[in-house]
Amino acid sequence: MFEKTAPIEAVVFDIGRVIVEWDLRLIFEPLIDDEQELDWFCANVVTEKWHFEHDAGRALCDMLPERKAMFPQYADLIDHYATHFLDSIPGLVPGTADIIEALHAANIPLYAVTNFGAELWEEFRPTQSVLGRFRDIVVSGQEKLAKPDPAIFNLAAERFGHGPANMLLIDDNPANVSAAQALGWHVHQFTGADALARDLLAHGLIAG
Repeated sequence: MFEKTAPIEAVVFDIGRVIVEWDLRLIFEPLIDDEQELDWFCANVVTEKWHFEHDAGRALCDMLPERKAMFPQYADLIDHYATHFLDSIPGLVPGTADIIEALHAANIPLYAVTNFGAELWEEFRPTQSVLGRFRDIVVSGQEKLAKPDPAIFNLAAERFGHGPANMLLIDDNPANVSAAQALGWHVHQFTGADALARDLLAHGLIAG
């Protein structure tokens, strides 16, 4: 639920697990038949924590050789992460694109702040036409700043041209929501499109 009383002038979306589904495991399920090995691989080799280094600005050409040196038996699969990353994004989160279209139709300025590696972003961005509804998107890997660092939210406010008290951040990650809220943003922790639509309707941002 929203925590602030200042009017919302703009809505800012996260992308992964809010607009599109995302699961690194999907890259490797067709390649590792043994379920226990797959669990171990995703917990120790190609992990979300390691992937976050790319989100934060590290280049794949630095990350991949390091990881392959640590896990030489999985060298081919580590390369596969980089060449088949889009396999981790199976489609849209149900309902969110419809909400984006409703906000766009209501002339609400739309933006995004996403933790996404710069190289993988260039591959991903053209696959999602709904992102064309956003006036600007702050990409962590391009800026070398990643959520929940307050600096990325301050950069977004400067770029978007709206004060934090007049923007709503929609994000699934509690740490990101807390960081933005501490800076004075309206916040909504995303758990699904139905709950988001109810809040947006209650605040007059979309029609019923």
